[in-house]
Amino acid sequence: MENAYDVIVAGASNSGAMAACAAAEKGTKVLLIDKQGSSQFLFRSFFAALNSNAQKRAGIKVDKAKLLNFLTLFFQDNVDERLLWTWANHADETANWLEDQILKPNGGVLRPQKDAHYETIVNTAFNTELAIATPDNGWAHYGEWVLNKAQQLGVTLKYNTKMEEILTNDQGKVIGVITSDRASGKKTQYQATKGVIICTGGYGGNVDLMKKWNPLGYKKNVYSDGPRDDGSGILAGLKVGAARDEEPAEIIFDRGAVPVGTKAEDFYKIDFKGPGYFWLGAYPLLKVNLNGERFGNESVPYQFDINAMSKQPGYLEAQIWSEETMDHLAQFDTQGCSRLGWPGIYNTEENKAEIQRRLDDGMVQKADTIEELAEKLALPKDKLVATVKRYNQMCKQGVDTDFGKEKFRLYPVEHGPYYGVIMGGRLLATLDGLRINSNMEVIDKDGNPIPHLYAAGNASGGFFWGSYPDRVPGLTCSHAQTFGRLAGQFAAEN
Repeated sequence: MENAYDVIVAGASNSGAMAACAAAEKGTKVLLIDKQGSSQFLFRSFFAALNSNAQKRAGIKVDKAKLLNFLTLFFQDNVDERLLWTWANHADETANWLEDQILKPNGGVLRPQKDAHYETIVNTAFNTELAIATPDNGWAHYGEWVLNKAQQLGVTLKYNTKMEEILTNDQGKVIGVITSDRASGKKTQYQATKGVIICTGGYGGNVDLMKKWNPLGYKKNVYSDGPRDDGSGILAGLKVGAARDEEPAEIIFDRGAVPVGTKAEDFYKIDFKGPGYFWLGAYPLLKVNLNGERFGNESVPYQFDINAMSKQPGYLEAQIWSEETMDHLAQFDTQGCSRLGWPGIYNTEENKAEIQRRLDDGMVQKADTIEELAEKLALPKDKLVATVKRYNQMCKQGVDTDFGKEKFRLYPVEHGPYYGVIMGGRLLATLDGLRINSNMEVIDKDGNPIPHLYAAGNASGGFFWGSYPDRVPGLTCSHAQTFGRLAGQFAAEN
């Protein structure tokens, strides 16, 4: 039958493309669909592993038990520990497959990062990061390579095809899907004899679902970088009896610059092009609330900063720095994509250029005095002046007696010109989704598998809770791709 397949995968990105490849390697007939017109640029550039071949060559091995105990503590055990261990036991084989089958044939490499320095408990870090790169330390945009591999394995790839409904028989077993064509709206029914895998992402691009499932996330995030994340796959799973996480989980950057006077509760822009993107926000510089008062240790994981900010007036914060600061960014020794230089996003000169772009669009303000800067940021002058004075004193002393920031991350704001920006959260993705077991099977509220239904990536749940552990860099990508491969393998073996 023309519309009959063994395995149908909804969502052609990190988890879905890997699921399709894995199922096809098992000799099954696979249909991979995606509701948009392309997906090749969605593949993440940092992959987490523990003892992959690339790490072995670099002499790196992450202590599995220590890492898993840290994650359990980080999430306060509001997760299914079996899923954490499933990931840890299979992440390396996924990294090796990615390197051998995708990167090497196309000239790409997995580049381990050797340092994961930290000094305080709140910044506990693990050396899990593998940058997916080119030999000259550029970014390997490898999504097209993965999708080409899937098609070489015989996968049928259909874009502009949205999964609207999951079909079940009288016994509750999943037997296929109904899709719609993006342009015409035409509905098509496809049969799946072995399984349907939901890899459609989260719901951060759906305002109604954010307000319903993650109301605080809606308030503290001023941008959502995932317009594709409409929650449709999660909703389709719920309609056939799936359980979902009862509390939100999310990955948020502290890099969302907004115009002065913004009301965060009414400001939620959904755009993958990154309006207001402000990379320097990830640096532990002086940050104050809208009353001009410092409210915590800026040297914490980036989402912790946003969590602390959300307890302040207006769900926003202001970051303050000077011209002089820009030539001393290396001393902050940040991790992951906020590193100074590759594999971070910018070096010093590129960051200065971004600040100029934000000056040009009115997001960043510049002034010769702190008093003038306070006016431009609509902050109380006396409070901001006092806060800056107090901060500078502690920087000179080398001890943050107010909030305990490390000495190497204390840098004074002494000489003009001065800069400031108002910021909120930038939502990369929601991470709460459909509950699954260790076989990637979607389960109901009683923990029973829904036959032939699987989920992976951000549409699946049970793995994250609350904030994202950014000191385990590459975890979201590795979680998605590792669970995607496992879902494809398990579905093919039905």
